[in-house]
Amino acid sequence: MYSHILVPMSFDQERDSNAALQVAQLLSDDAGHISLLHVIEQVPGYAISYLPQGYVNEARKAIEAELAEIAATLPNGSAHVVEGHSGRTILDWAEDHNPDCIVIASHRPGMQDLLLGSTAAKVVRHANCAVHVIR
Repeated sequence: MYSHILVPMSFDQERDSNAALQVAQLLSDDAGHISLLHVIEQVPGYAISYLPQGYVNEARKAIEAELAEIAATLPNGSAHVVEGHSGRTILDWAEDHNPDCIVIASHRPGMQDLLLGSTAAKVVRHANCAVHVIR
């Protein structure tokens, strides 16, 4: 059993975050802490001008609220929203907060990703702790 589990959350339909949450709860010890992390990727400069003013701030608020709502259903759950590139930012967050396990959902990849999605593959290859990949 793990005492601190990190669950990177993506709201893409092709990733099953609910399965990752269920696995995290099964792997967590009785007093275990589950950290939910969502990484907001930066909107490219050429695209931001096509978005309504304030869209990025409103989107962040909505994501923070939804993630907090999910975390509230977990014993010892917490929600964190950060900005950056998903793979690298998940690894950086894990290095700073020392989870002993990462449970990450992966989409059904194409040949370009070989057997895992690119974010999950990066986390598996570079994490300093156990990683469970859910499909």
